[in-house]
Amino acid sequence: MPIIEMHLMKGRSDELKRNVAVAVTEAVTRTLACSPDTVRILITEHGADEFFVAGQTMAQRAERLRAATLQEQGQ
Repeated sequence: MPIIEMHLMKGRSDELKRNVAVAVTEAVTRTLACSPDTVRILITEHGADEFFVAGQTMAQRAERLRAATLQEQGQ
């Protein structure tokens, strides 16, 4: 029984999450030659202050990118 864990930033619609679950299920069943009934997908959503990249929260990274963009635009 394949179990797939996905960690996403909050904000995606239920429809998008359903679509990705269908696509992943199809890929797993095709690749592993297993029944779709055996595929389990767990989606965990994280807020911008709960998800870190290179020691910074996504909120910090977004603010840094926003400041750099404004600086490039001369604002």
